[in-house]
Amino acid sequence: MQAHELFRYLRMPELGDVRQYVRTLPTNTLMGFGAFAALTTYWYATRPKALKPPCDLAMQSVEVEGGEHARRSSLLNSDEPLAFYYDDVRTVYDIFQRGVQVSNNGPCLGVRKPNQPYEWISYKEVSDRAECVGSALLHRGFKPSHVQYIGIFAQNRPEWVIIEQGCYAFSMVVVPLYDTLGTEAITYILNKADLSLVFCDKPDKAKLLLTSVEKGETAILNTIVIMEPFGVDLVERGKKCGVEVFSMRELEDRIGQSASLL
Repeated sequence: MQAHELFRYLRMPELGDVRQYVRTLPTNTLMGFGAFAALTTYWYATRPKALKPPCDLAMQSVEVEGGEHARRSSLLNSDEPLAFYYDDVRTVYDIFQRGVQVSNNGPCLGVRKPNQPYEWISYKEVSDRAECVGSALLHRGFKPSHVQYIGIFAQNRPEWVIIEQGCYAFSMVVVPLYDTLGTEAITYILNKADLSLVFCDKPDKAKLLLTSVEKGETAILNTIVIMEPFGVDLVERGKKCGVEVFSMRELEDRIGQSASLL
């Protein structure tokens, strides 16, 4: 095949040729093309728009003059330290309370199973449950003090934040524990922070803590609160080594709500 013949086959069709070709198509095919074009136009018009970043992502911080290579956020207009952003927010407790007001009791914490939509807990529900948790801790003898430590041995989940806010409401301090730290590190933290009560998400983590008590490594621990269901055998095992084991629901419903009414 010579070059000019190849170009003839590869050339762009003329507009008249296209019109002639379209006229020969059946009606249902033309309707299909029209529907596809309409769907494409709709998708293009309604597709999620990329959020514009509030600053240059390549320069998210700037060096503070005379600060020996210290840096600050580029969102700030001054090198002066920012003491607070809102006049009514001075503590971590204030942060959540402002969220309650600003959101007008909107969604606060969301959780979902794989391939399922999020199920949301409102700010009011989180606030009420947090108050129950904090009240229950006070009822059990814990002090509203910045030197009162409460352990949380759990992955990220709504209960983590609820417990955290319950502690903040009464000036208690949260001490996180993670299984990735290893048994020795967990034992060290329990003793160093004098953690007599620890919240656990799963029974297996409670068993790990009970083992350390049984070995005499963490004599300070006397209460374990578990978020997920567990068996009576765990309660009996705890009794044998002087550790009270009960559920977070019991802490909230029976102890917390009763204490809140006092």
